[in-house]
Formats: sequence, C-alpha cells, structure tokens
Amino acid sequence: MTLMIKSKLFVHRLNRFPAILAGRLVAIRIRVQTLLAVASLMALAVALPSTAAGSPPPNPLADGPTSVARARVAADVLMSSYDPVKAWFPSSWWNSAVALQTIGDYMQRTGDRRYVSQLDNTFEKDKGVFPGGVLSGDPLLGNFTSRAIDDTEWWGLTWVQAYDLTGNHKYLDMAVTIANYVNGYWDTSTCGGGVWWNAERTYKNAVTNGLWIRLTAELHNRIRGDKVWLARSRTAWAWFTGSGMINANGLVNDGLTDACTNNGQTVWSYNQGMAIGGGLELWRATKDPQILATVRRLADAAIGPNALVSNGILTESCDALDQTCDDNGKQFKGIFTRYWTDLVDTTHDQRYAAFLKAQAESIWNDDRDAADRLGTRWSGATSDDHPNVFDWRTQASALSALIGEVPTFTPLESLAATTSPAQSVIMPAASGASAIAVNLGVSATGFFPLQALAVIDAPAGWSVSPRVTTLRLQPHGIANPVSGSIPLKVTVPSLATDGHHMVTANVTAAWLRFSTQADVLVAHKIDFDTGTVDENPWLFDPDGSQSNGVQNRFADGNAHFTYRFPFPADTTSAQVILTIDAEFLVQVSTDNENWTTVLEETQPITDGSNKADRTIDLTPYLGAAADGSKPVYLKVSDAFPNDGWGGRVYHVTANIVE
Repeated sequence: MTLMIKSKLFVHRLNRFPAILAGRLVAIRIRVQTLLAVASLMALAVALPSTAAGSPPPNPLADGPTSVARARVAADVLMSSYDPVKAWFPSSWWNSAVALQTIGDYMQRTGDRRYVSQLDNTFEKDKGVFPGGVLSGDPLLGNFTSRAIDDTEWWGLTWVQAYDLTGNHKYLDMAVTIANYVNGYWDTSTCGGGVWWNAERTYKNAVTNGLWIRLTAELHNRIRGDKVWLARSRTAWAWFTGSGMINANGLVNDGLTDACTNNGQTVWSYNQGMAIGGGLELWRATKDPQILATVRRLADAAIGPNALVSNGILTESCDALDQTCDDNGKQFKGIFTRYWTDLVDTTHDQRYAAFLKAQAESIWNDDRDAADRLGTRWSGATSDDHPNVFDWRTQASALSALIGEVPTFTPLESLAATTSPAQSVIMPAASGASAIAVNLGVSATGFFPLQALAVIDAPAGWSVSPRVTTLRLQPHGIANPVSGSIPLKVTVPSLATDGHHMVTANVTAAWLRFSTQADVLVAHKIDFDTGTVDENPWLFDPDGSQSNGVQNRFADGNAHFTYRFPFPADTTSAQVILTIDAEFLVQVSTDNENWTTVLEETQPITDGSNKADRTIDLTPYLGAAADGSKPVYLKVSDAFPNDGWGGRVYHVTANIVE
C-alpha cells in the first residue's frame, strides 16, 4: 500500500515536471530581460546623440519575427479602412474581395486571428441581393454573383480561403454556389472553350480563366471524392494554355480577339500570377509534371528580361513615372505575389524565394510612409505629376508581398511598434517652443513575458520625454497579439525649419527589435493638393472619403473628411481657400464636436460645373488647445447623400491674416 502511494506521488511529480520547469524558465527569462533592460538604461543614461531629420538607421535583413511584425503592422493599417456597416472596403467590390482574401492569407500565415469576425461580417451582410450602386456598379444577384464573372470568381476564392482558415463549411458551400454560377458561362461554341468575362458574353480574357482554373482546382482539393471540379479544371487548363493568350515570350496578354487570337494587349502582373496560381493548384491535384513545367516557364518569363521587373522590383506598366495606376491596377502586383508565394512554398526554389524577399524588403524600406501606409510603386519612385499613391488598395497589394516573407513555420514570438499620430503638424508661434503628444504603441506575440526597451531619438535641438523607457508585455500566444503604449512629449523649438522631421523609436526585447517613426511637419503656411502625400499631415479624419488621383478627394453618401489646421497661439485671424465642386457641405468646428455650416451647394450638381475657389473666414472658429495652438477643424461631406456626388476638394490654401 505504501509502495503504491509512493509510486502515485512519483508519477504526479513527474507529470508536474514540465510545468515546473516551464515556470522556472519564465522566471529566469524575466530576470535576464530585466537585467538587460536595466543595463541598457544605464548605458543610455549617458547623453545620447541626436540624428538629423531623415531616415532611421537601416533595418537589418528581415528575420522571421520581424517579418511577422511588419505584416501585422501593415494588416492593421489595411483593416482601419474596413467599413463594418457595409462590410467592405469603400467603393470597390472586387477589390474588397481581394483585400479580404489577403487578410485571410495574413491570418493563416501568422496565426493572428483578430479579423476572423470581419470576414464573417462580410459573408453574412453582403451575400444578399443589392441594386446597382450600393456595393457594386452592377446589381448583385445574391451569393456574391453579378454580371461581372471575374468579380464573382474573386469572391469564390475569398470564401475558399475563409474555409481554409476557419474550417467552416458554409464558406466552402458558398464557393461551390459561386462556381456553379460561373460554370454557366463556360462556352465551347466560341474559341473552343473558356469562360466569358461578362454576362453579355463579349470577351474571353486571361484573368477570368486563370481564376476559373484556380477556383475549380481548389474545390477539387477540398471536396472528398470529387471528380467533376477536377475535370473542369483540367479542361480549363488545357484550353487556356492552348488558347494563344500565352505569347512566345511566356507572358500572358490580356485576352483574345473576336477571331480567337492573342489580342496583344498589356501583360498585367495579375494575369501572369493567376496563370501561375491556377497551374500550381491543379498540379497539387494531379502531380502532372508537365503542368509544373509550364508554371515554371511562366514564372521564369515574368522575372526575365523585358518582362515585369525593373531593377529587380515587380513593376506594372502603369507604374511608369508618367502614368498613374487606376483603382484596378493598384492591386495587380499583390495578386501576383500571392501566387508567387505559393510558387516559393511549392517548389522551394531559392531564385523564386530571393525575388519574393526583394519585393518585401523594397516595400518596407522604400515604399512606406511614417504612417506605415504602403504605396503603389514598390520601388518608392514618385513624380510631381504622377506621385506614388497610398490607399487601402495599394496597402492590400503590398501586404501580400510582406506575407510572403513570413516563414511557413510561423515564429511564435514577434515585436512590433507604431506611433500615433504617425504624421502630425506644428505651426510654430513667433516665439517659444511648441509641444506635441505622440503615443508609442508596442505589440507582441509569444508565450513568455517581454520587457521591451524603447529608445527615442529626435532631431538635433528637439527634446523628447521620456527619452528611454521600458514596457512590460505579457503575450498569451499568437492568435491575439497583446499591446501596450507609452505616451511621449515631443518639444519643437520655435526656430525649427519648415519641413518633415522624423522622431524615431527603437524598441527591443531580448533578441526581438523593431523601429518606427513619427513624421512631424513644421509649417508656417498651408498649401497642398489633395490626393498627395502633402495632404496627409493635415488630414485629421479621412472617414470613408476617397481619392483616386492627384487633386481629388471626395466624400459620398454618409462619408466625410476632416482637416485640422493647428494655427499658432498668436494667431488673431485666418482664412482658408478651397477649390471645390459637386454637392458639397462644408462645416467648421473648434473642437471636432460642434459644427457650423459655412458652405453648402443647394443644387444637385454632378458635372463639376460649379468648380471654384471659395474663401472661408476662420477667425470666429479659432480654438484653444492644450498645446497652446488654436486649431480649426474643417469637414467636407455630401449635401445630397442619396445620389453619390458628394463634395470634392482639389486644393487647399490657408492663410494667417496679418
């Protein structure tokens, strides 16, 4: 009896050993991190050198945890544009499908599950019937179908991805419903096969059929015992590769002529990417070596001479400095890199992996602003007439490349940092320093407590408090990153020169590190075109407004956009001049809560005929903020919210009246 009791006690202690050991490891790790943080603080207590305004120290080559952190920051920026009421990304139907699919890719790759509810929100709210102009220019027929067959297919792929992420069969069932609808547009009577691009059956093109190959192969690979979808995918692949849309250089032109020959139109990256992606999924279903050989030929052609690459960076034809990509083209490269990531994961070819890594590194280092927004030109190139564009579409596109750099074996621990506001503006008074508040946010994943050390660096002559500080985080896995914040006070001298000045925060915890910046604009005048980077520091609240080019920001329906003008404390009178048209409603406030209407279009004008410079006296609305400035908030919205032609602003100038 005694022996049995002792045996049970031994087993109980043995079973507890891993937990005891884990607890001691945690305790040891906390002590080590604390000692490291204290040592760093002591070393940094000596005067820290300031850097001139400009770029932070160069980032090291991204490792796994850093790649996860970068993707998390970019995904959070993207989801800040998601409209939970209409359950989409504003004013773009197929682009919303791709953006949500990208968020699903992010969650699947990193283990972060914070946005699963948004996917389901879209599924439940948007699966019904909608008239044209509500979510799409076309009427939606229910179950995410419409006359635009390629738009319909994007939603099919999105719901397969949601099924992969969650295991919920309602998403897979929806994808099958969508595919059954699309199958009705497969037609052998013209060009021997292929899916029509639209319900009017006017065009057979690359993207619609690349999507069809991928969607049918995905369904086969997820439906046990399927033969129907596999047969359709095989047939579609054979037709596509023999259709002539793949030219002699191995590049995919846009589609076929009425005579069923290659139309020679633009080689867009997403067409090339969909052909690669469709072939990869079908290869997984068949293991046919000829399919994989064709995929490799398409891939090699894409990154070969005179193809889709400029100086090693994926470049759309509309990325040229004398052009601007439209709202469709903004997302093409992201679709390419989604399936390029699949190529890397499938083949483990180091050439393909190196290309993917180059895209992610260029995006992060050259195509990112202080607010962690990612632009359309992944090289970061810009011009005055055709500036690099930053919006949610470009964010979703570039995020795909960042996701591709995350290792398939996801690192459990990561550390990220952001600043808020990431872009702020100061209009200094004639004398005396000015202060702004900046919040440093830190997020982490993992299973051990982290003692994060933050070191803040400001331009020469500026001061920041605290300069060095620590923050303790207690991660509890990777599904829901934990976060904390550190309030900072940045003091700007009155003699600070006009221009952009960077405040850099370097955050470390054990072997993890991450850098972020706040971009502080010092300005004595206000003069900017809308839809450009010059607008960003003044744009206090973009809400659901849109910008589809230089000198263009508009707010339709219930959307609006708000500028904040922090006039100096010694300002006694001021005015603003707006170049504005359409059905505008302009209101002014001292506190962003109580509004006074100062301009309103009373006629339903939709042709831009009322475009004019309009002057508003801001003197009665000069506020009194805690930082000593006199801010004025100016909001533009839609005077006739039911017809979709809200206020559109082209240029803003504000003056302090002497």
